[in-house]
Amino acid sequence: MSAQQPPPPHRPHPPGTSGAPGVPWGFVQPRPREVNADYRRKAAVLTWSAIVVGALMAVALVVSVVFLVRADQDTRNAAYGYLALVLWVGIAAAVPVLLALAIPAARMRRRVREQRR
Repeated sequence: MSAQQPPPPHRPHPPGTSGAPGVPWGFVQPRPREVNADYRRKAAVLTWSAIVVGALMAVALVVSVVFLVRADQDTRNAAYGYLALVLWVGIAAAVPVLLALAIPAARMRRRVREQRR
């Protein structure tokens, strides 16, 4: 007896399809959601959230530079250098948050603008 298994049964493609692999039969692209007042409100909230996070990051950068200057002036103020490092870690942690807010906000705002035309 042979160790090979017989090939699986052939299933013909439904009529009207090209038989392209990976595309299910009857697949239709999903329609984009309607741009309503709730969608515009969410776009505005995301936009302002990204602006606030970006502003906080800018303030943290300025404060960290001030802390470094104070730490460099006197050895008794060395703790300010560590505070600056903590702020830099916070800025690095906030970059993905900023991207997660800004990219969808930009796409949503563009869609709102296109819908208004």
